[in-house]
Amino acid sequence: MNYQQAKREADRAQANRDELKERIAQAIRHDGTIEPLTGLYLKRSSLAAECVHSISVPAFCVIAQGSKEVLLGSDRYQYDPMHYLLATVELPIVSQILEASQEKPHLSLRLDLDPTLVSSVMVEAGCPSSRSRAEVKAIGVSLLDANLLDAVVRLVRLLDSPAEAHILAPLIKREIVYRLLIGEQGSRLRHVAVLAGYTHHIAKAIARLRKDFNRPLRIENVARELGMSVSSFHHHFKSVTAMSPLQFQKQLRLQEARRLMLGENLDATSAARRVGYDDASHFNREYKRLFGTPPMRDVEQLRSAAREAARVTEVLTS
Repeated sequence: MNYQQAKREADRAQANRDELKERIAQAIRHDGTIEPLTGLYLKRSSLAAECVHSISVPAFCVIAQGSKEVLLGSDRYQYDPMHYLLATVELPIVSQILEASQEKPHLSLRLDLDPTLVSSVMVEAGCPSSRSRAEVKAIGVSLLDANLLDAVVRLVRLLDSPAEAHILAPLIKREIVYRLLIGEQGSRLRHVAVLAGYTHHIAKAIARLRKDFNRPLRIENVARELGMSVSSFHHHFKSVTAMSPLQFQKQLRLQEARRLMLGENLDATSAARRVGYDDASHFNREYKRLFGTPPMRDVEQLRSAAREAARVTEVLTS
């Protein structure tokens, strides 16, 4: 590519980044998250947030303005308008918006990835099914190239044309999946889509742990069901999730306990019991280690922050 071609490519990418920022800002004018098209979520935030504990979903994530950091176990992934994040397995993560203000709010989108769609595009495009047992982490960040960005902008443009969106959105989603498959993170997407190698076993283990998170974890039983040795199961589970099975279960339990205390007004002891803790003091220690403060104090701080955010939103919209 000569200088003139490179400059045109760079100018096109910058124009697309500017348009994406403007269209998301127009589509969502107040802080929050909306789903204007099935599986497409737009987010706006005027405040650099504290760390948020949540469960990731298989998704393609793009930032139009600002930046964000995602923690998976001990691994950190930071991305911005020049990069995208791809997540391929449901995992407990910690995320934080790093840059946001009233003048320049954080603007982003998330496109959920349907494994059936990914598999269909793979077959249609003749993408090779990875039979490698190479270890592939469940989350990765890569440069957002001009063609992939262009497809994202065309998808967001359809928000202004609901009739066209009905026909064209599925086609553009297929294009996005195709460009992901042939891009730097294609192996990550292919491993989960075709359930190849050890990723298939780990996906099954994750589903089992998520379903039975409040029951005692017998590593030997899980490994035996998957046809793996305990040491092999540990090794490959951590390769994909960046945490051990016990750490994974612990985070699921503590996040659910937090939700129960916030959403159902349970006290710490009752929440601990619901998620599988017999020892309240053990629960309190582990909760403080993950979230930074004891359970009830943490919940009160979250409620206070929510009230303040609601107050600010009311002032801004009045």
